Amino acid sequence: MTEPKLKSAPLAYQNEPFLNSPDGRILRLLSEYSEPLSRFRREQIQDTVVFFGSARIHSRDSATSKLNDVRGNGAHIAPAQQAIDMKRAEAAVDMARYYEDARQLAHLLTGWSSQIPAKRHRFVVTTGGGPGIMEAANLGAHEAGGKTIGLNINLPFEQNPNPYITPSLNFEFHYFFMRKFWFAYLAKGLVIFPGGFGTLDELFEILTLAQTEKLAKKIVVVIYGSEYWKKIINFEAMVDAGVIAPQDLELFKISDSPEESFEFLKNGLTKYHLGAQQPKRTGEAAIPEIAKTRP
Repeated sequence: MTEPKLKSAPLAYQNEPFLNSPDGRILRLLSEYSEPLSRFRREQIQDTVVFFGSARIHSRDSATSKLNDVRGNGAHIAPAQQAIDMKRAEAAVDMARYYEDARQLAHLLTGWSSQIPAKRHRFVVTTGGGPGIMEAANLGAHEAGGKTIGLNINLPFEQNPNPYITPSLNFEFHYFFMRKFWFAYLAKGLVIFPGGFGTLDELFEILTLAQTEKLAKKIVVVIYGSEYWKKIINFEAMVDAGVIAPQDLELFKISDSPEESFEFLKNGLTKYHLGAQQPKRTGEAAIPEIAKTRP
């Protein structure tokens, strides 16, 4: 009697039900660390400048086109709804200046960083990979002929990567905290354009890390758009209340022009990251150069 042959079990790393189970979570987490690490090394990315801002801010052409559509629909909708739609469309046209400014700033920064004599790519423009301010920054860097990174994430509502990301540097994350790790780990500069909850989250995380000296490097921070941000955050009131120190206001610069922001970033990045190597604090470990290829 011939004994039946038992079918070979799948290798653990090819067992999709296991990989997608709670027990496989640690492997999924490690993958979102190791796979980007491998790609950044392969693409020779040494460090980045991260742009944050709303996904809902459109280009001037797009916002103007939408405003014209709303004006043309006036005869087909109730006057009250028309007034609401007009107000929103007019606000979108006003906010579109930030899209254009992000595009210009990313272009200036990439044009400068591309000329830095280095074996690896320095200060690469990086965004969350979606539309709005993210698209604007990736577009500006793309137009300047540089590499540009998009760290996208799966969301309940669709967020497709914008078309201006360098294809080999287009990432998709499941875990927010792994995505935030990669934003912060390579960043030497941070530019915060007007945005909502996510933008505030990223801004205050970096400021908190800097304030508490948990960063082993200097991140040059620009908060862009004083008209918007002074309505959203009253930093001076925080100082007056004693919840932050006066010197905490030196952790960032508020700016209103691409040219001013670029000069601040260029000067800070040159001082802290292109000049003589900064001395390490006592007991501080060396910062790993993840872009360094293995022999």
